[in-house]
Amino acid sequence: MVAGVSGRAGKVVRSNVRGEVSDVVSAVEDTMPLTLQEGDGGPGGPGTDDGSGRGTDDDRRRRRRRRVVRWSASVLALAMASTATAGYLYYEHLNHNIKKESLNIGDSKDRATKTRANAAGQTPLNILLIGSDARDSAENVKLGGARDIGTAARADVQMLLHVSADRTNMSVVSMPRDTLVSIPKCTDAKTGKVYPATADTMTNASLERGGPGCTVATWEKLTGIHIDHFMMVDFSGVVSMADAIGGVPVCVDANIYSHTSSGHGSGLKLKKGTTSVKGKQALQWLRTRYGFEDGSDIARTKAQHMYMNSMVRQLRSNATLSNPDKLLGLAETATKAVTVDTGLGSVTKLYALSKELKKVPTARITMTTMPFVYSADGNRVLPKPTDAAKLWRLVREDIALDGKDKKKTATAAKVTDKAAADDRIAVQVQNGTKSSAESAVTGRAAAVTQLLVGKGFTKAAADSSALLSADQTLVRYPSADLAGDAQRVAKVLGIPAAQVKKSTAVDGVTVVVGADWRSGTKYTADDDTTPTSANALNASDTKACMHVDPDYTW
Repeated sequence: MVAGVSGRAGKVVRSNVRGEVSDVVSAVEDTMPLTLQEGDGGPGGPGTDDGSGRGTDDDRRRRRRRRVVRWSASVLALAMASTATAGYLYYEHLNHNIKKESLNIGDSKDRATKTRANAAGQTPLNILLIGSDARDSAENVKLGGARDIGTAARADVQMLLHVSADRTNMSVVSMPRDTLVSIPKCTDAKTGKVYPATADTMTNASLERGGPGCTVATWEKLTGIHIDHFMMVDFSGVVSMADAIGGVPVCVDANIYSHTSSGHGSGLKLKKGTTSVKGKQALQWLRTRYGFEDGSDIARTKAQHMYMNSMVRQLRSNATLSNPDKLLGLAETATKAVTVDTGLGSVTKLYALSKELKKVPTARITMTTMPFVYSADGNRVLPKPTDAAKLWRLVREDIALDGKDKKKTATAAKVTDKAAADDRIAVQVQNGTKSSAESAVTGRAAAVTQLLVGKGFTKAAADSSALLSADQTLVRYPSADLAGDAQRVAKVLGIPAAQVKKSTAVDGVTVVVGADWRSGTKYTADDDTTPTSANALNASDTKACMHVDPDYTW
């Protein structure tokens, strides 16, 4: 979690203000010359009097000077107190701007396991970015089109932002809005309404089933990635943020007008080359489908990646961030524009998050799209078998998608005893070929069992009762005295040492045939490279330019 302030933050701030006032008075008094301190009559000594009872002229002058200094100190203290109070009130104002909702409203027992800390005790951050098509205000209806106010919002943009544990790299994975997924049972935290689980449903429908917490639950169910936070923005939020930033440069390789004779299209109209878009035009860019490449949601996702990369470069180089007035305007706009989970629900926590994100160099930010295949009717998409599972694994294991991580050399577990003879090693084989995109391959456990028997492991047996889901093929063993046997089985099957794991979930040496070995008798070890089907785009790429469909030029 991002570090933040406790519920006592307000008391702490007010206490600090009172302390500052007291410190100002004390500091001013301490800087007075000793001859002006209380009870000091100057050269004549304490309490020197001219006989009138009012002291000498020097005494009276000293008293007047003391009153002036103390009055000045009080005014200064009051001014500082007013400034500090105004700062506190503005801080509370910004906090009040931020809208908050529950992080995950699915079944708590189905939550993905948290990512383990690295050797240095650091943990990665996973943040789901959601673009809502809400028509919950007149402005959003005007910006979004003809749907009526109050229509349930859908999550038309979904991006998982992964920040590495050591903060050296960042990866973003987009899921097309028309991806067919299984949405788990979700309970609306505001109304208590329960939405039953559903299968083969467009992922953008998750938002209307209780809020962003259901979209988070859907992602965790699909990917097995534990999500720490979410941030959601609607149409008007995109427009106001683009204005506050001062515009974001985007590029098209031809004049474009996203408009059809039947009234479809975002209305985006740009000349060939680079244009700085803001306000409504920025929203049009992010929503354009008709006119970009093949007119699909995939092309729109690519345009969104270009926009986000350009926005990152713009924010890191723009004078907005060094101009106090513009920075305050950006803070005002940002806090009004976003809805976040309660774990990010304060200015302090959002600021702490921004500092973590800022640590990542622009050149180590990678934008990708979930590898996909078209559904049977061609109108929707599904996660691409093997490639999508591989991408989720890379994120879960905190492996950079730009391929610039230092290679980790896997070492086999230390073996204290020798492996038994092949024909004396009892091996169970389980089918783990089920994935988020595909059902299990029937008969895989039996096929690999037969392969082992043919190689001399006559005690190998298929466990037909276990239908698991494993991205990678594994060899598991329960105790150190079976490590040698497990490594022998792995070697014969060509399974890397890094995929031989000690596990209390098994009773003996167990081969789990994963989604990366759905067919054939030869296992090919997977690597840690990002699938080409993920269409990776680096944030430092300033030459990226959207291709315009010739039917939409002017």
